[in-house]
Amino acid sequence: MLVVASLLAAVFAFAAPKPDTVVAADGSGDYTSLQEAISKAPMKTDPATPRWVIFVKAGTYTERIYVQRERGNIHVIGEDARKTVVAYHLNANLLGEDGKPIGTFRTPTVQIDGDGMLWENITLANTAGPVGQALALRADGDRLEFRKVRFLGWQDTILVNRGRHYFEDCYIEGHVDFIFGAATAFFNRCHIHVLRNGYITAASTPKDTAHGYVFADCKITGAEGVLAYLGRPWRDFAKTVFLRTDMSAAVRPEGWNNWNKPPAEATTFYAEFGSTGPGANDAARVKWAKPLTAEQAAALTPAAVLGGEDGWNPAVRP
Repeated sequence: MLVVASLLAAVFAFAAPKPDTVVAADGSGDYTSLQEAISKAPMKTDPATPRWVIFVKAGTYTERIYVQRERGNIHVIGEDARKTVVAYHLNANLLGEDGKPIGTFRTPTVQIDGDGMLWENITLANTAGPVGQALALRADGDRLEFRKVRFLGWQDTILVNRGRHYFEDCYIEGHVDFIFGAATAFFNRCHIHVLRNGYITAASTPKDTAHGYVFADCKITGAEGVLAYLGRPWRDFAKTVFLRTDMSAAVRPEGWNNWNKPPAEATTFYAEFGSTGPGANDAARVKWAKPLTAEQAAALTPAAVLGGEDGWNPAVRP
């Protein structure tokens, strides 16, 4: 009986929270637009207060989403990760009102400036296709969480621009630099899928920053015949680590690329530990990648990587 009680307690502890508002494309909710629901959410930025919960019913929401800093403390939860889709189609080569290309940073389907947001059970997509840089997500807030979220795109799918971010049980696809930026991010049990030959990560970790990206217990797959690098340094002090990751043959034997910047080989921190599969070829890796000991790998927990001054540990749900 004690075991059953413990299991029931665990189930109810992670039950979906009661929504404060409902978004439904068919008009059966409070709003038909997710952006409208976010814009009408209260300005609750204190992380000690409960998040404002927005439930999004299954449907395709063709819109761009912007979350301002004053409305960050929000939980967006979809009805079904595959059937609840937020999608848009901007790409960097489109011309703006000034007649010039809008550039990468103005293309995101979802842009988050607010802190403390949680997205769960939903798809965020940029549907522009293989036409250049086209972001599904631009993350500029701090303490952002993504759980069971599907990120769809091609080039530059996810920009983790600054702050600390946690991804758990997510699916992320692309083909060139499709996880990039200067933030500190932890990817826990995520599925990374490579669509064409390219590069999975392009970190721009600032100098003297303790951590860049950590991928733990993840899986890397690719389309047939695809070959991809684990990463290349957008900036010279890029930091990216893969721990206990199942790597298919889509991962190139050499693993890492210096982006035609030989000096970056001495300043980057690219490391692996305990990975498996045909793409986990320690003997063939570039010599400037860093080996990790079991002790060093064990120390790279979400709490250690993301804790910061406030001791944030998103791996433990309240």
